[in-house]
Amino acid sequence: MSIIASNPELRQSGFEKITWARDHMPLLDAVGARLKESRAVKGKTIAMSIHLEAKTANLALTLHRAGASVFATGSNPLSTQDDVCAALASEGVEVFARHGASAEEYTAHLKAALSSYPDIIIDDGGDLVELIEDHGIGRADRFIGGCEETTTGVLRLKARTRQDRLSFPMYNVNDAMCKHLFDNRYGTGQSVWDAILRTTNLNVAGSVVVVAGYGWCGKGVSMRAKGLGARVIVTEVDPVAAIEAVMDGFTVMPMAQAAPQGDFFITVTGCRDVIGPRVFSLLKDGAVLANAGHFDVEVEARLLRESAVRSWKARENIEGFEMPSGKKHYLLAEGRLVNLAAGNGHPVEIMDMSFALQALCVESLAQCGRGLTAGVHPVPAEIDRWVALRKLKSLGVDIDEWTDEQRQYVMGES
Repeated sequence: MSIIASNPELRQSGFEKITWARDHMPLLDAVGARLKESRAVKGKTIAMSIHLEAKTANLALTLHRAGASVFATGSNPLSTQDDVCAALASEGVEVFARHGASAEEYTAHLKAALSSYPDIIIDDGGDLVELIEDHGIGRADRFIGGCEETTTGVLRLKARTRQDRLSFPMYNVNDAMCKHLFDNRYGTGQSVWDAILRTTNLNVAGSVVVVAGYGWCGKGVSMRAKGLGARVIVTEVDPVAAIEAVMDGFTVMPMAQAAPQGDFFITVTGCRDVIGPRVFSLLKDGAVLANAGHFDVEVEARLLRESAVRSWKARENIEGFEMPSGKKHYLLAEGRLVNLAAGNGHPVEIMDMSFALQALCVESLAQCGRGLTAGVHPVPAEIDRWVALRKLKSLGVDIDEWTDEQRQYVMGES
């Protein structure tokens, strides 16, 4: 099932993407040098389910070159890039993935990665955890724990913890300061609109954009929509987030009121059934629907297809639907994560920070993970600080430091 890197042209294209990304990922490069020195992951087996594209490939290669055996699979069939997989496989990483894999193939690929009986996992959305915990796949006595980097995955982990169904430690990389403040806000904000613009070739200025969810990802999507000249409406269930959206200058209202007004709809809630039949009947003619949440459950694509009198491929990554009313609606990337399924994902420099966090959390697990209790753990503050300081250094930015007197005044330290 592992990708055979036998196509030289495919492999070369993948290498070009990986090299371009690596040249803009100085933090991950520094982590690689640190891992080789610490030898923390040498001899360890790491299974990762993550969007398989060039930036992810550099994370896998960083761990592999530090002495780990890496088994990689995708976390979304439409975000997998076959040329990157071919290049990665030729470098010695075991890859189980292909673009456009069926649901059955996708699950088989996850199981194949876990057949390595890993010491540590890197999860993106919680699918590896589900297979380990609920189906007993891939777990051995040497298993330590893992890392999760998405809002959706962390929500699933916290639900498991409340139900006492998480029996090993998982680092909550998503909520690390150097992740959600930058990856979720600036990464999602730029990459979602990059994917929508290149896919639709439609004008955003003067349009009405409805953003469902005002977490860090929703903040980024809304901010970039405003910058493109759109009027932005935010829908929320959290009253505090709704107030924040109002004070950030956005209009807030229920989805039922926003539906007839919107030209573009972007869901970023981490929940399900955000745009369904109740909303479909209210949408204006020509409404464009996109999902930027991890799973393809926020826009109810199956019910949209069932409700339509006909559907057709309107353009690459755009499916058109004619409703009984005669209105036409358009769904991007099958309702999957639009910035990766129809684009290249977050900017390289943003993911350099996120993957540096991931790799350092893997190092921490390898060194002291057996001392952690089962459950969800925050990323250690020193890891966040390490990444932040080196990011500033890569930007050529210096900052002040406390004097001894200031440290004593603030921290009570001598």
